[in-house]
Amino acid sequence: MSGRLNRSSSAPYKNALPPQELLDDLCSRFVLNVPKEDQQSFERILFLVEYAHWFYEDNSVENNPSLKSLTLKEFTSLLFNNCEVLKPYVAHIDDIFKDFTSYKVRVPVTGAIILDETYERCILVKGWKGSSWSFPRGKKNKDEEDHKCAIREVLEETGFDVSKLLNKDDYIEMVFGQQRVRLYIVAGVKDDTSFAPLTKKEISEIAWQRLDDLQPANEDVISRGITGLKLYMVAPFLTSLKSWISLHPPPIAPRSDRPMKGITVWKAKSGSTGSSSTTAENQPNKAVADINLSDSRPGRSFRNFRFDTGPIFQSIDAAFSS
Repeated sequence: MSGRLNRSSSAPYKNALPPQELLDDLCSRFVLNVPKEDQQSFERILFLVEYAHWFYEDNSVENNPSLKSLTLKEFTSLLFNNCEVLKPYVAHIDDIFKDFTSYKVRVPVTGAIILDETYERCILVKGWKGSSWSFPRGKKNKDEEDHKCAIREVLEETGFDVSKLLNKDDYIEMVFGQQRVRLYIVAGVKDDTSFAPLTKKEISEIAWQRLDDLQPANEDVISRGITGLKLYMVAPFLTSLKSWISLHPPPIAPRSDRPMKGITVWKAKSGSTGSSSTTAENQPNKAVADINLSDSRPGRSFRNFRFDTGPIFQSIDAAFSS
């Protein structure tokens, strides 16, 4: 057997594996035709394979529904088994993928906490799969500066350019296990700002969520807000965010006529990557907070928020382990 996929001459069938020509093209485009330094380790090669996987899912599958959607592990195995330059390492594919997964959780992550003009709401995004919400953020590229990564990731996930609003000295930083997460505080964004992700099949919804609604539902369920939102990667930052707000006055005072529920500003249409604007009804082994503060004036909102961060980290650890 040559390892090539056999294809019938009949019409395409649903959930077909990608043909050899497509795999060759993806391997050539994303693995072979890259700088030599990106081919010097399996970690870097797997990042390239991941880019190829995104391209396959976002373009090939979308343009040809007969193709089967694959997980990253399935796609990696398929590419290694059908690309000549990767075939010699097929016997070690499980170890290579395991090492890559371990490596990914050590790559620093940066993003932004976007606050409205009253500091009562923040922008949260929900992933394409699953139901957890988070601040827009993502992993740093090689040699990329923290603030530039944050600008890039926020733009990709929300379509909003924070480059002119981001202050490199205003951030909250935490460490989860071996991964450093830095979120820059971008405050004073108008609530009628347009948001829509630039990437496909990564974000399913973008919403202004009320900070008061992000308070934990009860002491036993720290990772859920009082409205039921899943907030594993939001909750650990709330205490430091509250401290920042208490020292920075909002440009506009809170208004009593504002909606009391979260507001969805973008949502993917069912089965597509289109958008629609609607109003919604709505363990880390170690966690170290590092927040830079510069103003001493009290804020006007989010002042009564209190909780013990310890259970949050236990909830996150349980979520990551499941």
